[in-house]
Amino acid sequence: PKGTVCVAVCSHSRMESELVQVAAELTEVVQSLPSDAVNHLFSLGLCVRCIFRVFGVQATTVYASPSLSPTIFALQPPTDKLCTLCLGILQFRFRNDDNTSITDDVPLLISNFVKREGYHCDSFSLEVSIPQIIHHNDISLRSYMKTKYGSQPWFQDTCISAKDALKFSILHPLQNLLECKSSTDSLRIRLTYSASKESEKCSDNLDSCKRRKTDECNLVGQKPSSSSLENESSDCCKFLLEMANEPCHLTYLCSRTPLYFGGRYLKYSRNVSQSRWIIDDERMGEASVEEIIGGNILQVCQADSFKFHAAGREDIDVRMLGPGRPFLVEVQNARQVPSELFVKDVEKKINSMENKLVRVKNLKLVGSHGWDLMREGEAEKEKQYAALVWISRPLKDEDFQHVSSLKDLKVLQRTPIRVLHRRSPLEREKIIHWMKMETIAGSSQYFLLHLCTQAGTYIKEFVHGDLGRTHPSIGSIFGCRAEILQLDVTDIKMECFLT
Repeated sequence: PKGTVCVAVCSHSRMESELVQVAAELTEVVQSLPSDAVNHLFSLGLCVRCIFRVFGVQATTVYASPSLSPTIFALQPPTDKLCTLCLGILQFRFRNDDNTSITDDVPLLISNFVKREGYHCDSFSLEVSIPQIIHHNDISLRSYMKTKYGSQPWFQDTCISAKDALKFSILHPLQNLLECKSSTDSLRIRLTYSASKESEKCSDNLDSCKRRKTDECNLVGQKPSSSSLENESSDCCKFLLEMANEPCHLTYLCSRTPLYFGGRYLKYSRNVSQSRWIIDDERMGEASVEEIIGGNILQVCQADSFKFHAAGREDIDVRMLGPGRPFLVEVQNARQVPSELFVKDVEKKINSMENKLVRVKNLKLVGSHGWDLMREGEAEKEKQYAALVWISRPLKDEDFQHVSSLKDLKVLQRTPIRVLHRRSPLEREKIIHWMKMETIAGSSQYFLLHLCTQAGTYIKEFVHGDLGRTHPSIGSIFGCRAEILQLDVTDIKMECFLT
């Protein structure tokens, strides 16, 4: 199409313009450097990018130039020579997992990996880790340069770190290949370089040598003389020349910071647990809220795993009704970031399942601030219940009036017997804010108890008393035996994910 051709032509023209600009900057940088010092650094085995950073070259685009060989300084390029300063990192030379030494286009390598793994990429952040030995090399060479060229008018005691120079070299071409910008995005690309054991041993030897010289000076109470500094700098130079001629090992990976999906769930079955419940390799219940919701989100995001978090929990035999219970699904390393439309499709898919066990409301992609919404007011939240209760005597009219008159009733609850095996034996004071009773037609001993309580109240134990471990209870209030037959959560008074 005509529009596509225009875009392609404009893109090609822009790339040509960028190349011309980089070539001009590169020429200017090369002409500004002292040729004798450059030749000397080449003789020490430094690569072009390392020479640029030793001189503190700030023009970041020149590091990304595709043809950085000694020929730009009118020198013959060395044959297969590894940089003694960066150990090949800035030459895009490395050892792979097969321990084979190769030279490759690192930006293209990373770009292909990101696309092969199927990551959706609007922007990315680049993280680099390099071995400590390269930092030691930089310090050693700076000391040597200061001793040899410190009196020269062009000398500046500045140096671009190998890590920054590597980012300069990779970032721009990688942005072009991925067709997106670098930022503090959730998609993180990490390169990790590790030195060989022989190189690390050389670094340790240099450290011990420096410590020994420092200790000797401290013993005699003297500062190092200029001659000793010169000798030390020569030792550093010699050390660089004798470095192990083996590139670093490179590993790279992509990962996305967790995505958070928030919403509210309703549970209509008395045989569905909140989280996956397996005992002795046998599933308890027919399904779980965690698997139904999290599994569908995981599939859409093409992620590694997920964690399900909810504002409290109900027992497997308790239904969750009303506006639902707030929840968060934390998705690890998602390849795809679903759009708002896709999230709504997930909600529809869950709500249209044939078994009708679980329903989701107000599902949306939220930031990590979803945690704050979940925690806000969680400890002080009120919860409402409807319980089907049986008592051992017929109901009286005054029972209804008495229960309705109880406001902000304080209840002492010792840890219930049914959870004592997994919870600390404590005594907790909870508040029953209000209660009301609803008759069941044709029955004088069954009724529905509607109540609003402080979060953390054990409702089952409040009804039957738990052998006196909860007091008062419905049984003690009525002066008879009371049993709870069914329980529903009808409301959770929290603001998060309501709309």
